[in-house]
Amino acid sequence: MRAPPLFHVYVAATVLLAPFVAWFEIRKLRRQGITTLRAHEKMGHASVVRRGGGQMVWFHAASVGESLSVLALIARMGEILPRAQFLITSGTPTSARLLAERLPPRTVHQFAPIDAAGPLSRFLAHWRPDAAVFVESELWPRMLRMTRATGAPMALVNARLSARSRAAWQRRPRFAAYILDVFDLILTQNDAMAQAMVDMHAPADKVARGINLKSLSAPLPSDSAILAKTRAALKGRPVWVAASTHPGEEETVLATHKALRQSWPDLALILVPRHPHRGPDVAALVEAAGLSCAVRSQGTVPRNAEAVYLADTLGELGNWYALTEIVFLGGSLKPIGGHNPFEVVQAGATVLSGPHVSSFAETYDDMTEAGAARIVADGTDLTAALRHLLDDDAARATALAAGSGILRDKSDLLTGIATRLIRMLKLEESAG
Repeated sequence: MRAPPLFHVYVAATVLLAPFVAWFEIRKLRRQGITTLRAHEKMGHASVVRRGGGQMVWFHAASVGESLSVLALIARMGEILPRAQFLITSGTPTSARLLAERLPPRTVHQFAPIDAAGPLSRFLAHWRPDAAVFVESELWPRMLRMTRATGAPMALVNARLSARSRAAWQRRPRFAAYILDVFDLILTQNDAMAQAMVDMHAPADKVARGINLKSLSAPLPSDSAILAKTRAALKGRPVWVAASTHPGEEETVLATHKALRQSWPDLALILVPRHPHRGPDVAALVEAAGLSCAVRSQGTVPRNAEAVYLADTLGELGNWYALTEIVFLGGSLKPIGGHNPFEVVQAGATVLSGPHVSSFAETYDDMTEAGAARIVADGTDLTAALRHLLDDDAARATALAAGSGILRDKSDLLTGIATRLIRMLKLEESAG
């Protein structure tokens, strides 16, 4: 397919802007504690000196959520292709730190090169990917076309673009068709997005409905030492977790907790704000609610008399899920879109959520239908649902059993997606 004029304009712009973009990106990484060696990965300089042997499968994601969403897929592909190597690239320091703790076997992380010829040429020459998988909305024109020029088969998985982005692509049909033509397979999160990709001039015969990969995410890591210390501090008290809460939700959670403690005076709440930097503000809300509090970032553990444990740290959510059988997921009482219920079920807990779960709509549909999750309308409904689960051991056990069934079904789906990718990316030809 011939490059449209707009693509040539984009290429010319990258030539002019690349030095400034590179300076800005490297400076930003250095300010956030990334070493000079690693920061220069943005210029295509690999900090891993040698590429591993065997097939190299490159996954590119934007940030934390997108990066973590493909780890389970990489792990499953690695089981099927025991000699393959995997590379995952992302753009943010937070994603790099979390990935470092969770990388599957034979997988390395690098910061993604900027979308310019020099950095991309260096990157591709070093890693020589046998296949490339892009995640969600990572549609960098030069990266895509230069990768395609290497002959590597390419896929877009978990495809999801905002309505604004889709409209922008649709206004440039020749440009969109030229960029999206690089893919051998486009797997979307749902039927609506599959149609949207076709409307954006993606090749219709390459587009198929997949599944939201965040609903198949790898289990969150936990630390046995932290778990043992926290369990000892809680001394067998009943515990529930309110995770990934946003402004305007903590007040509802704390009111619910205060009401429940009238029936269960030793009930403990582990409160995990979505953004740890909000810790002081959330601590003030706990105090205003008349509840005692221990703060994780201060190195404390919950004592017998403290009603709330404020877990204002990053990357420790797996520890807190492991301490309970009941989790309320935030970002759902307000119109934010919700957070990943699959991680909760993997940890052996049941899910309560507000009604605003558009980011995981299909996952919640499956879980609520099976009985592994429940949608609550407001604080009153949340209090009633928690009271029922705390008071009825049989109801709680039924919800947990439903979650186990969900896990089995999702594992089969993950294998199916991994097998399909391997086939479409022609990795099976040299797998033996």
